[in-house]
Amino acid sequence: MTRQIISTNDAPQAIGTYSQAVRVGPTVYISGQIPLDPSSGQMVSGDIELEIRRVFDNLSAIAQAAGGSLKHAVRVTVY
Repeated sequence: MTRQIISTNDAPQAIGTYSQAVRVGPTVYISGQIPLDPSSGQMVSGDIELEIRRVFDNLSAIAQAAGGSLKHAVRVTVY
């Protein structure tokens, strides 16, 4: 099975040796996200609701870049 790297400028760029997401067959694995605003490069802070929204906006942007949406998510783990 081939792997396809998924990337978008609408979410923070991966730092280090990982990718924003990887498609293997019909499944897309999205990397963990933090509340980093991709347009400013700054962390959103001070309000937990804003931080959570930023994380899910990042996840959504990556899912869209892979041709799907969070509505297609089977599992989401939050730490």
